[in-house]
Amino acid sequence: MKTIKQFLIDYSRDVISGEIVACEKHIWACQRFLNDVKREGTREFPYVFDDEKARRFLYWMTQFKHTKGPLQGENIVPEPIQIFIFGNVYGWVHKDTGFRRFRKVYWQVGRKNAKTQSLACVASYEAMANGENMSEVYIGATKTEQAQICWKEIKAQVEGCELLNKPEQKYRIAYSTIEHPKTNSIIKALSKDAGKTGDGFNPQCGIIDEYHAHKTSEIYDVLASGMGARKQPLMIIITTAGFELNNPAYRVEYDYVSRVLDSNKVETNEQYFVMINELDKGDDIKDESNWIKANPIVASNEHGIEYLRGELEVALAVPEKMRNFLTKNMNIWVNMRENGYMDMQAWTDCGSDQLPNLKNRECYVGIDLSKTIDLTAASFIFPLDNGSFAVESHGFMPEDTFHERMNTDNVPYDLWEKKGWLTTTDGAVVDYDYIRAYIKRMEKENGWRIKEIGYDPYNATQFAQQMEADGYTMVEIRQGVATLSEPTKDFRAKVKAKKVIHPKNDLLTWAMGNAVTKVDAQENIMLDKSKSTQRIDPAAALINAYVRASQIDTSVDLNSYIQSGAFSL
Repeated sequence: MKTIKQFLIDYSRDVISGEIVACEKHIWACQRFLNDVKREGTREFPYVFDDEKARRFLYWMTQFKHTKGPLQGENIVPEPIQIFIFGNVYGWVHKDTGFRRFRKVYWQVGRKNAKTQSLACVASYEAMANGENMSEVYIGATKTEQAQICWKEIKAQVEGCELLNKPEQKYRIAYSTIEHPKTNSIIKALSKDAGKTGDGFNPQCGIIDEYHAHKTSEIYDVLASGMGARKQPLMIIITTAGFELNNPAYRVEYDYVSRVLDSNKVETNEQYFVMINELDKGDDIKDESNWIKANPIVASNEHGIEYLRGELEVALAVPEKMRNFLTKNMNIWVNMRENGYMDMQAWTDCGSDQLPNLKNRECYVGIDLSKTIDLTAASFIFPLDNGSFAVESHGFMPEDTFHERMNTDNVPYDLWEKKGWLTTTDGAVVDYDYIRAYIKRMEKENGWRIKEIGYDPYNATQFAQQMEADGYTMVEIRQGVATLSEPTKDFRAKVKAKKVIHPKNDLLTWAMGNAVTKVDAQENIMLDKSKSTQRIDPAAALINAYVRASQIDTSVDLNSYIQSGAFSL
């Protein structure tokens, strides 16, 4: 009989060779496994593959029955993708301690690819069969209904399992809790809207279902922070793609795990298992041969193919349904937020780890002075020689309200401060002298030649007068469509044309993703602060700067061009 390890080796080779159709990140995951096998048990890689532990979990899966679908009532037979994922998760252990290697798992895959079924098997295993006494397993979700989906699947699997209905393995179900008296273990659903924070919990296993729907990382953070006392805890995230690119699933996790898989990147995390099943860039969604990339289970049989054909047919007939087809079935992250201003994928594509040399360059500054107790921002735009624009931005927040804002906004302001994207000012209100000093310092240190500073006149009269006294040209930017519509549209068009370059400033990116627009009858647009559920100040400041920067003439002087020798008649 073939060992689990050999199965994974053969599977990986088939994926890499193309015999099994897979996306680029799936191929990377298989190459990662083969690389690990080569260095197994070495000083630099102190992990070995325990075939028995991998087989034990996969056997556990077979003790449960399908609870729905065409296979309802039949025992689960793990699909190749499940064997690969969970063979890795449970097979790799530390060579000295025997404790599991992977403490975190991320699996992104199209809907109806056994996500909930897999999570349910993991939950019951971690509570009842992994040898951990007093195990606590929590299913984390933003809404009670979502958390209950996985919990009910666990309940149905357990109730239909002959092994767990023997006297020595008996369980109890009461008050939305599954108890396993033999090990004093529990399985519970945890949701933010139920008012349960998870404080004081000691999870052996934290399960995050459909992470794309989480607007913050609050549930994830609570579960992760409670695992410190466990010897070999497990955090497992399984999700489809989504259409809120500013949520932590895309903004933080997807970006990070993609770098963990990519051998061309320097990012490494030996304790994080990653599998991403998605369409690759440029793949035709109508080409059925591509579907298996995002649907390794559904698209492996005719019943599943028929299901996907039906979903595509509806999406093509009703454009409003296309967003769900792309995200849920093809597993493509899509920025189709209602009234969202920026195409966040286009914005991401404009990011660079190294901006062009901006020393001694002309620039335009935009200021957005919000309420003095909140975030405020200064943004900079640099016209480049090729007609593109480089941008920088910096935020300011009063120190006394800093931690309160971290709790209410649920974003890592402290991390952004450490990265140099945010400054905390003394006291309970933003001290505008900090902003004046910051602009002057950046100008002096970099030799920037500030042409104009555009500002929203609200709350800024005294600031503008002080800056004018310092010798700066201050330009009032009226906050109406007559002033803002064309620059706001044009800046977005520049981003889509990749004529904007930014330094991957998370604070600015977060604000850009928060921005929504209001549109009048003539299709004029402007950013709508009242409808933006999170802060947009750095983005608003950037638009104020672009109002002035977009007025410059970036066309080439033909006579100078000919005389330079770059063109001849």
